[in-house]
Amino acid sequence: MSATQVMEQVDKLPFEEQREVFEHLRDKFDDALTPEQIAELDRRAERALAHPELCRPLDDVVADIEKRFRAKR
Repeated sequence: MSATQVMEQVDKLPFEEQREVFEHLRDKFDDALTPEQIAELDRRAERALAHPELCRPLDDVVADIEKRFRAKR
């Protein structure tokens, strides 16, 4: 199964199960992050959960990044 397929399946899960997947992946990669990076990610996650209206769809964010990357080439 590809990463895209996995993400499509995760998107179909109820929010709480999506959160479990997120926490599993976050915990898996915590060893690669500094305590400051972990604290910043936690802060951002809490803000997103508290204010979902401020969040943007991932597809929009990725499109913006790709657009900026192409402009620099």
